[in-house]
Order: sequence, then structure tokens, then C-alpha cells
Amino acid sequence: MDFKNLAKELISEVGGKDNISSLTHCATRLRFTLKEDSNVNEEQVKDIKGVLGVAKNGGQFQVIIGQNVPEAYAEVQKLLGDMNSNGKNSNGKASGKKMKVSEIIFDFVASIFTPVLPAIIGAGLIKAFLSLAVLIGLDSSGSTYLFLNVIGDAPLYFLPVMLAVTCSKKLNTNTFLNIALAAALIHPNYTALITDAFNIHFSSVFGIPVTLASYNSSVIPVILMSVAFKYVDKLLDKVIPKIVKFFFKPVLSLLIVGLLTFIVLGPIGFVLGVGISTVLNGAMSSPIGWLIPAILGGIFPLMITVGMHYGLVPFMLQSIAATGYEQLSGPGNLPSNMAQAAASLAVGLKTKKTELKQTALTSGFTALLGTTEPALFSVTLRFKKVLGCVMAGGAVGGLYAGVMNTKCYSFCSPGLLALVAYIGPDGWRNLIHSVISMVIAFVITFVLVWLYGYKDVVAASVEEKNTETALKAAVKEKDEIVSVADGKRIPLSEVSDPTFAGEMLGKGVAVELTGGEIYSPVNGTIVTVFPTKHAIGVVSEDGVELLIHVGIDTVKLDGKYFNVKVEEGQTVKKGDLLLTCDIEKVKKAGFQTVTPLIVTNTDEFTEIQIVNLEDQKHGTAILKVK
Repeated sequence: MDFKNLAKELISEVGGKDNISSLTHCATRLRFTLKEDSNVNEEQVKDIKGVLGVAKNGGQFQVIIGQNVPEAYAEVQKLLGDMNSNGKNSNGKASGKKMKVSEIIFDFVASIFTPVLPAIIGAGLIKAFLSLAVLIGLDSSGSTYLFLNVIGDAPLYFLPVMLAVTCSKKLNTNTFLNIALAAALIHPNYTALITDAFNIHFSSVFGIPVTLASYNSSVIPVILMSVAFKYVDKLLDKVIPKIVKFFFKPVLSLLIVGLLTFIVLGPIGFVLGVGISTVLNGAMSSPIGWLIPAILGGIFPLMITVGMHYGLVPFMLQSIAATGYEQLSGPGNLPSNMAQAAASLAVGLKTKKTELKQTALTSGFTALLGTTEPALFSVTLRFKKVLGCVMAGGAVGGLYAGVMNTKCYSFCSPGLLALVAYIGPDGWRNLIHSVISMVIAFVITFVLVWLYGYKDVVAASVEEKNTETALKAAVKEKDEIVSVADGKRIPLSEVSDPTFAGEMLGKGVAVELTGGEIYSPVNGTIVTVFPTKHAIGVVSEDGVELLIHVGIDTVKLDGKYFNVKVEEGQTVKKGDLLLTCDIEKVKKAGFQTVTPLIVTNTDEFTEIQIVNLEDQKHGTAILKVK
């Protein structure tokens, strides 16, 4: 792959170097923080060779590259030059984009945890392999075990120090001062004061009580400390005269923030961390706790699509640090990853399209090892039914894991290579049930995709006839689809809802309503009338499945201002009135009246063509399906 060319095209299509505030990467994604999202040519980014897809979450524009992301990141960084994580690049310009509070939090979490994950995952697998070695005979009191255990323990034990580094880079503070403050929290002389981790004890400094809490492997205390250091540093920078700033600023920073952390911030962070662990473990101990891995197993593909799975990282680390295991993400993620692998492999084995076969088989084997984004973006999201099969298989596998109370004992990216992370103090039991959950998800998903989820659009006998005449004969133009309403037609890419704009439900077009009447776009049968009356599903006589979704987020109106004129099972003709809505009241309630018309079985056709994007009346041609 030409990474230099990929980097040049990426920078150009995201708005140029001056539009980039910061750049990080995780295992499979380049994560851009941009000044203006409107400067991005999203469709052009998707078309760049080497790009599997894009996602937006936490104020970041994420470009999915796959396992080659380190090479792509290096080339992009070469072109960007010196850049920090504070929203300033080499030209010194700061980001002008205002972010929501939720976006700031997601951006901060992703920025500080992503760089340390390789060390945490590597150390976690060392600990997991050690557990396996002990089960098959390694002496846990010997020097070999001791040294390997030290290597495996170190990254999690010194997690506050590593987070101090990433926090300082994100907050643009002095890295070494932040490290010094974090190191004080796990200094041997301090930890020696903690004689009983299960009861609260106190000491004092200048007569002020200090709660003695253990901060090794902790997350929240060092984050609170780093944020406090940023503001103290900024204050001292203003009040200390320049002539003595070099000497007095670091001294006062260490003293003020250090004491503030030991006396106030550290204990608060410790209590919050213990509280989170208690809540998570309590959730699993509840009567319906077994449902949580099932839910996560089902929705993990959607979480990965927008990068929300990284929001689970702090909770997983906190739980492992406090209890030695976690029961939510790992047991749900393992079957979900295996479902992704099964779906991709099933498509690869079933399709006769050479390019898709190669992509699906390669990404399927990658997913087996724990990296699912290539399979998700190159296969699963391309075919709606395949995505449904993956979610179903992951949910059933997660359900088994929840019922059997399986646990993950090390932070990892769940896959075949990480199964050792499921070996616990109870011997083989936990691992066996984890493997069973994985097999359940794989088998169910593979069978569903093979029988229901995917079929080649063009028959094999036609593909073998490599002539223009044969191909033309294979393509049949379906019944023409007409507009459902009066109004301005717009591309799906301009719809504000990312589900429609990203064509996750299928291809189609949208209409900005100028009237409140919605008409049938085809001759066919009504198959779905949503209880909230805002959406109707219809299947044409030629088998084109269509979803008419009136407005954006109008499900929240719960049927108010809508009046449905048809019922499920009813036969309709083009132009028959399906429903009416009071668009003025819908607008006044704060909702858009943009109405997407989606071909939900897009993967069954070779082409879906928009006829035109002019203002039209209902009943005029809008889509052609081949």
C-alpha cells in the first residue's frame, strides 16, 4: 500500500493541515480532532484506497485503516510536522471548534487511554499465559515465575505514571512534573503507610488529615490530579514574576498539587473508583446481571462503528485493578468478535466475487485474532442482513457467558490469541465456558449468514460469461420508484441523522417536505406500520423493500401529529395516500421534516440510481433499482 499517497489524500480531504488540531491512533483508526467538521469531504475520504470506513464520535473524525494504521499514522505525521494534543499544530493556530461536554469527555478518554493500551494488553496477556503455565505445572514460587510476573504486573501497577504522561500531552502541561506528581502517589514510603487495604486509616500533613488510600493501578485520582495541575500551572504562570518563574513555578506546582492530591483529590478519586467497581460488580450480581453480556454482545458492532467501545476502557481497568477481573465487556466482546469473524468468513466462502472473497476471508481471520474493524467496515456494514446476523450471534453467545458468570482476568482484545485471559483461579472452568460462548456465537452467525444473511447479486452462471451481452441480460431494471411527497429532494449524505447519512439501513434519497401528505412510491404491499406512525415499510411487486421515515427523530413524538391511512398487509398502488402529518406542528416541536426513502434490501441489487434531485411533486420518478 502507498501510505505516502494515502496520507496526502487524507490531509487534503479532511480540510488540509490547518484544519487539523490533533491526531492520535488506536489499533485500527486514525483519530483526527478537527477545527471545522464542515471542511471534510467525507465521501472522498471513504473512496481513498486503504480506507475501510469513517466514524464520528467524541468530537473526533475517525478514519478506519485496519492493522496498517501505524504506517499510515507515521506518514500523516511526517506531513503534519510537529503537533501536540492541545489543539495547536506547527503553525500555532488553535482549534476554533466548540465541542459538547460529551464530546470533550470522549475525546479526552480516547486520547489518554489509546497510547497506553499496547502496554496494558501486552502485560495482561503475559499474566494470562502465566496462569496457563501454572495450570500445566510451572512452579509459582520459582524465580522464572517471579520475573515474568513482575513484567506482567508493572504496566497496570504503574498505570498512574503512564496516564500522567498521556494526560500531560493532552492538557499541554509539563510532562515530567506530572510524572513526578503521579510517582509520589505510589512511592514506596507512602505505600508502606497503608498496612490494611480493607480499612480506612489516616495520617496528617501540617495537621491536616490525610486519608491513606492505595493508588497503584488507579485511574481517576491521576486524572483529577492532572486537571488540577493544568489550572494551578496556569495560575502560577500569571502571578509569578518572570525573573524567578524558572525556579519557583515548579516548586510551587509540586507542593500545591501534590498536597491537594493527597489531601482531597486522591481520596475522592479512590472513593469514585471503588464505587464504580462496586456498582459494576453489583450489576452483575443482580437478578438480571446475566443479561448485560448478552446486550453488549449484541450491540458491540454498533459501538465500534462510532468508537464508543473505548468508553468502556476506564471501567474495565478499574474493575480489574480492584477485583482482579471484569465481567461485562470481555464476556460480551468475545462472542461478538467471533460473530464478526464468522460472518466475514461465511461471506468470503459463499461469494464468487473475487475482490469481496479476498477481503472477507482476510478480515475474517483477523477478527478471529481479536481485531474486528476490517471485517465490520469492509463486510458487515455493507450488508444489512449480515449485520443483523452478527448482532444475533453475539447476543446469544453473550447470553451464555452471562448465565455461566464468566470473567475476563486481563485487559485484552478478545480473540483466539487472548483466550488465556479467561483462565482464572478456578482452573479451567471459566475458560471452558468462555470458549463455549465463543463457539455458540460463531456457529449461529455462520449458519444465519450462510442461509439468510448473504447471497451474491449476480448468479454464478452469468459471472462466468464474461461478455457485455451476458451482463446486460443479467441486469433487470425493476419497477420505477416515485417520490412519496412534494418537496425538495436531497442526497442521503446531507441528512443530519448519521444512520441514514451513512447508508447503514440502505441506499436511497430524502425529501424535504413542503406538504404533509405521504404517498406510496410503488405498487406493492404494506408490511410494517410503526406504532409511532412516523414510518411505514412497503414491498414492491418486484421485491424492492422500502422504508419511508417521515422526519428525523420523530419517533419521539409517539404518533402525535401523524394520521396513518393504511394497515399492514394492505395492497397499495403508486400514489395511494399512506399517511398525513401536520408538518408545521412537527417543526414547531423542534423536529426536521426531512423524509428518507430507503431501499432496505440494497445488497440484493446491482445499482440504485437517483433519477434527479430537483424540486418535484409526489408521483414523479425518484429512484431506479436494477
